[in-house]
Amino acid sequence: MSQKTYKHVSYSWDDAVANQLDPVERLRYRSNILGDDQRITNTGGGNTSSKVMMTDPLTGEEVDVLWVKGSGGDLRTSTRANFASLYMDKLLSLQTIYDAAEVKGVKTEIEDKMVSMYPHTTFNLNPRASSIDTPLHGFIPYRHVDHMHPISAIAIAASKNQERLTHEIFGDEIGWVPWQRPGFDLGLVMGQMASENPQLKGLVMGQHGLINWADDDKVCYELTLDLIEKAAVYIAKHDKGEDTFGGTKYQSLPDSEREALLIELLPKLRGLVSQQNRFIGTIHITDSVLQFVNSHDAPRLAELGTSCPDHFLRTKIKPLYVDWNPQSENTAVLLNKLEAGLAQYRADYAAYYEACQNPDSPAMRDPNPTVILIPGVGLIAWGKNKSESRVTAEFYSLAIEVMKASESISQYQGLPRQEAFDIEYWLLEEAKLKRMPPEKELARNVVIVVGAGSGIGKATAHRVAKEGAHVVCVDLDEAAAKETAVSLTNKYGMGIGVAGTGISACGPSIRLGVDITNRESVQQMLNQVILAYGGIDNIIVTAGVFVPPSQKGKISDEQWDLTFAVNVKGGYIIADEARKIWEAQGLTGTLVLTTSVNATVAKKGSVAYDTSKAAANHLVRELAIELSPLVRVNGLAPATVVEGSSMFPRERVISSLVKYEIPFDENEETAALRDKLAHFYAQRTLTKSPITLADQAEAAYLLTSHQLSKTTGQVISVDGGLHEAFLR
Repeated sequence: MSQKTYKHVSYSWDDAVANQLDPVERLRYRSNILGDDQRITNTGGGNTSSKVMMTDPLTGEEVDVLWVKGSGGDLRTSTRANFASLYMDKLLSLQTIYDAAEVKGVKTEIEDKMVSMYPHTTFNLNPRASSIDTPLHGFIPYRHVDHMHPISAIAIAASKNQERLTHEIFGDEIGWVPWQRPGFDLGLVMGQMASENPQLKGLVMGQHGLINWADDDKVCYELTLDLIEKAAVYIAKHDKGEDTFGGTKYQSLPDSEREALLIELLPKLRGLVSQQNRFIGTIHITDSVLQFVNSHDAPRLAELGTSCPDHFLRTKIKPLYVDWNPQSENTAVLLNKLEAGLAQYRADYAAYYEACQNPDSPAMRDPNPTVILIPGVGLIAWGKNKSESRVTAEFYSLAIEVMKASESISQYQGLPRQEAFDIEYWLLEEAKLKRMPPEKELARNVVIVVGAGSGIGKATAHRVAKEGAHVVCVDLDEAAAKETAVSLTNKYGMGIGVAGTGISACGPSIRLGVDITNRESVQQMLNQVILAYGGIDNIIVTAGVFVPPSQKGKISDEQWDLTFAVNVKGGYIIADEARKIWEAQGLTGTLVLTTSVNATVAKKGSVAYDTSKAAANHLVRELAIELSPLVRVNGLAPATVVEGSSMFPRERVISSLVKYEIPFDENEETAALRDKLAHFYAQRTLTKSPITLADQAEAAYLLTSHQLSKTTGQVISVDGGLHEAFLR
C-alpha cells in the first residue's frame, strides 16, 4: 500500500516501527509523531488516548484501561511515564456521582470536584496525574482518540461563522460543538454526540481545536492528518496574498539595524516588564510574524487576544502592540511608547481582573504582558525561564497563523473575556500552580561565568545551574566553554519550547568566546547574551593567568603586562561594560571577581601574579562603590586549588614542587604530581584539608545568592585556613 501524501502536514507513521511496539508504546509513538509537527499541535498542547485490554494486577482478569496523556505532558517529548492509566469501568461510573448532584453543568462545583475523583480510578498505581481533558477521551465510545490544536482547525473554530464553515469543509463526517470550558461536562456532551451520530468521525470544538476518533490507532492517526489537511487546503484557496491582515503598513528594519535596536532596547524592556517578577526573554522573528506586526490590522487583531485556551494561558488576555513607525521614529520614541504602553496594559489588565473576578478568584497575577509586538522588529516573549518564554513565543506565532487563516475565510474572534478569565483564574489551574515546587535560588537569573571552560569556572557554572540559573559559559577557549555548556544542557535539558530566532533559540545554557582584555570582545559577548536572554543579572569572573617564572624567578615585561591585563584590567572592562546593562534594566545584580590569598601574602617567585591580585582586591572595593546600590561586588580569594585547575599546568606544578623542595620524578603523571602538591598545600592550612573546586564554587554561588544580600565590597578567602593571609 502506498503511503499517503500531504502538503500541509507531515506523514511520519512507520509500520516497521509501530508493529514492534506494545499498545501503550504505540500510543506514545503516535503522540510523538503528532506532536513533532507544529501545524498539528503546539508544544504541550493536545492529548491522545488508547483504550487497551490489560491484565488486572489484583484479579488477574482482563480489564479495559484508558491510557491518556497526563497532566502537564507534551506530545512531542512524551514517554510512557507521561500517560495516565484509568480503569474504564470506574471512570464511566463517575457519571453516577455527577448526575446525583443537585446543580451540575459547566463551571459547577461538582464538575471541578470530579477531577479529584480521577485518582480513585487509577490502574496499577500509575503515579501520573490525569488531566482535565480525561473525560473527553473516556466518554467517546471509540478505542483511539486524538485531540489536537492544529492551526487550520483552530482557524475554523475561531471564526465568526464556525459552525457553517465546519459543515462546508467537512460535510457530515465532522460535527461542531460550541465553546465550553474543558471538563467532565464537555466529555459527556461530546460522548453523547458521538454515540447518537455514528457517522461522525470527530468534532470541531468552538474556540478550541479538533478531536477525532477511530477503532484502529493508525487509522486514527491518518484521520487526524486527513482532517487537518482538508481544512488547510480550503484555507489556502482563500489566501488573501498581499491583502493579508489588511496589507502592509510598515517596512521591516534591515537585519543589522534590528539587531542594534534590540541590543539597546531589550535590557530596558526587561527591567520594565520585571517590576514584579524577573523575566527571561525570547526574540522571535519570522516572515509570518513580520507580516503581522507590519500590517494595518495588527492593532485590531492583537486587541482580540488568542482563541485556543492553551495559547491563552501563556500569552495572557492579549499582547502589547506598540504602534511605532520604524521608518520615521527613533529608538527614544519607541522607548517612550513602550513605557506608556506598558502602563496602559497594566491598567487594562487590572480592569479586566476587576470586571471578571469571582468571589473565590485567586489574587491578581503579574499584570505585565508576556508578548510584545513591535512593527519592523518582530515579537518579544517573556517567561519565568527560557523554556517558558520560547513556548510563549511559539504560541503567539501560532496564534498569528490562526488569525491569518481565520481572516481569510471569515472574521477572527478571540475567546470572550469572561471565558478567558475563567480559564486563567480557574481554581484547578491555581491548584496546579501551587503544586509546583518552589523556584530555586537563582531561577529567573542570567549568570555569566567567565572562565567556565575549566577549573573553578567550570565547577561554578555547574553550581549555579543547580540553583536554576541560566548560565552563559564564557572562556577565551570557546571550545572548552562549549564543552561546559553542552554538559549543562545534557544534564538539565533544553526545555520544551521550540521558538526563537538566532541565538535566542537557545536553552538554559550557551557558550561564548571572549578576550576579557579586549573591550570590543567583551561588548560583543554581552550583546550576544542580551539577544539570547534579554539581559543579565550576575557575573562571576574566574578567569586569571599565572605565568610561571624562569628558574631565576623572573618573567618578561610582556608577561608582566599580560598578568595585569587579565587579572585586573579584564575584570574592570567586564564590570564597566556590564554596568550599562545593569543600569538600563534597573534590576539588582551581583559581580564576583576571583582574586587570590596571594594578594595578602608576600613571597618570592610570583611578584607579578601576587601584586595583580592585590590590585584586584582593591578593584573589588572600588567597584562596590561605583556600582552601588544596584550591584553588589565581592571577591573570592582561593588558595592553591590544584585539582583540575588550568592555573596549575604541569610546568607550574613542577616549578612549585622544586620551589618547596618536594621530591618527585619527572616521569610521573601530571595528576600524581598535582596530588603531591595539593597534599603539601593542605598541610600548611589550619584545617589540613585540600582546597577543592567545589569549595570555591560554593563560595562563588553564596556571594551571588540572596543569602549574602547585604554583603558587598568584601573579599572572602577560601583557603583552608592560611594564617599568613588573615586580614591585618
